[in-house]
Amino acid sequence: MEHPIVIAGGGLAAGSAAKTLRDEGYRGPVRIVAEERRAPYLRPPLSKEFLKGSGAEADLDVNPRHWYDANGVELLLGERAAQIIPDAHMLRLESDALLPYSKLLIATGAQPRRLDVPGADLEGVHSLRRFEDSLALRGALSGGGRHVAVVGTGWIGLEVAAAAREYGNEVTVLGRHTTVLRQLEPALGDVFRRALEGDGVAFRLGCHPVEFVRSPHGDGVAAAVLNTGERIAADLVVVAVGVEPSTHLAEEAKIPVRNGIVTDASLRTRTPDVYAAGDVASSRQPFTGEHVRSEHWSNALNGGKVAARSMLGQDARLDLAPYFYTDQAGLSMEYSGYWQLVHGAQLVLRGSISTVEAAKEGFVALWLRDGALVGGMNVNVPRQQKAIKALIASRARLDPHRLADPSVPLAELAGV
Repeated sequence: MEHPIVIAGGGLAAGSAAKTLRDEGYRGPVRIVAEERRAPYLRPPLSKEFLKGSGAEADLDVNPRHWYDANGVELLLGERAAQIIPDAHMLRLESDALLPYSKLLIATGAQPRRLDVPGADLEGVHSLRRFEDSLALRGALSGGGRHVAVVGTGWIGLEVAAAAREYGNEVTVLGRHTTVLRQLEPALGDVFRRALEGDGVAFRLGCHPVEFVRSPHGDGVAAAVLNTGERIAADLVVVAVGVEPSTHLAEEAKIPVRNGIVTDASLRTRTPDVYAAGDVASSRQPFTGEHVRSEHWSNALNGGKVAARSMLGQDARLDLAPYFYTDQAGLSMEYSGYWQLVHGAQLVLRGSISTVEAAKEGFVALWLRDGALVGGMNVNVPRQQKAIKALIASRARLDPHRLADPSVPLAELAGV
């Protein structure tokens, strides 16, 4: 009997891979092993639409619930993959069950970083990664009137801050650095900070919590003590200081790991018949020649597709620029690009960011390296991403003056 293709993980990469296997005509057995007791689901809405109460639970599903039975894909939910036995082509589960595989895809994602400070385990100190995290946080925020401290100034931290404020809570964002969204130039990060401040979110930058104080009335949190000695009221804390890839399977099996499971552009590891995709994979990007781990949904979506085709012997490579989006404080943003090339590149702006009001009128930020576009971000200017992605892929040399001219459509420059 043919051994199944086994997928370890329960996120977008896992669901995308399973669907692609069937779409490409593979009719052999497929098994998905997911630690959570849910079919593969999307995580970005957990800090966006779902957290704000505008998204339904069913909207999170990668594939409709009935799809798996209808397509003969077996779901092993609530099962944690514990060990790969490469020579035997076996995956051992935490229950000690052994699953044979013909090909194995590791799509185990990542886990949120924790704060190693006193009081970090108090009731009311939240992280945000799983469905249950978002559901609990939504319930805690939705009544309003809370003192919320958000630790972290990345995209998820600011999205949570925006949602918490929309629910009518007092919100303070704490950050170690003096700027927010440090992937961006300070002036661009300031656009989002100022917009959130305009909605009533407070920022305390250049500081960090060293302790969370227990409430005198129970086991909940009541305050955060900062390294400056200041104490701020906080009866709800959200820790959003990044994630660590869940590489335990690869490490135990001696599969190379460097900030993620190392793969080639086709998402193959160095161990025969073992692949990795999504947040856990550090894949070689054909565009840059470097190994990069991306935590954005487009990487998981397209990585699942590429891994599936690669497992079927097709010539597939993950060569699309990473993409993500956010909606917060009146700013609707989309971004495509390669962070490692954008850093230090020439910034070209279409529109003004001199004030929040000007920024909300819409602007586009574009990054040139050696005359070619390597990244592009549109804010409140819709339908720009097709042209931005085409310009990045073309590697064409561009005139910065024309690129900065809003009267010259990006679609015209891209020929799309």
